[in-house]
Amino acid sequence: MNDQITTKQPREVFEDVFAFPPNRDTMGGTAYLIRQTGGQSEDISENILVDCPAWELTHQTFLQEQGGVRWLFLTHRGGIGRVREIQQRFGCEVLIQEQEAYLLPGVELTRFQQDFQINQQGRAIWTSGHSPGSACLYCDRHSGILFTGRHLLPNQHGDPTPLRIAKTFHWPRQIQNVQRIIDQFTPETLSFICPGANTGFLRGKRAIDQAYQRLSLLDLSAHLQVKPLL
Repeated sequence: MNDQITTKQPREVFEDVFAFPPNRDTMGGTAYLIRQTGGQSEDISENILVDCPAWELTHQTFLQEQGGVRWLFLTHRGGIGRVREIQQRFGCEVLIQEQEAYLLPGVELTRFQQDFQINQQGRAIWTSGHSPGSACLYCDRHSGILFTGRHLLPNQHGDPTPLRIAKTFHWPRQIQNVQRIIDQFTPETLSFICPGANTGFLRGKRAIDQAYQRLSLLDLSAHLQVKPLL
């Protein structure tokens, strides 16, 4: 068990979605828990953990109280934390895009290529660019939530945007996959984005609202000209 102790509990984003405090093991990444809601046997958890929270007693207890973890979905290599410990504690399946599976030798994995239907409400979508296996998780609750990892992050105005950094794997491909997101959703099916970092730019909000409308305003051709951050 990790000796790290915190008093910070995960915050409620919606009544069935919780955001964990930034995790130093994942460079300040934000992990989320999507809690099972109805339609399942009481002894079968369908909870989905998106990326790895800090593996400390506060968070372990919280996850246990919420019914454990059925799936651990990794949005990209930077979201990998204490995967083995989480799987050993909860017996969960670890879902990762196949190009980044090699980063977890010895861990029992479920790999996917393009899309993967986790359950009736959750679907993984490959959005390569930030990293080779970068992926988003779509949940059809609350008129559509997209958990974007670092594929889309809030800028200083709180708007979702692709962010090019020095370690970006393939910038044009990332932009193409932003367009893919725009093409497959509508204002009625994509209302919120829960980003995997930069959550301080949300200024107290728990998610990016009017997500589709804001994405549709992006000038993606201009983004292609953006130079990487050092």
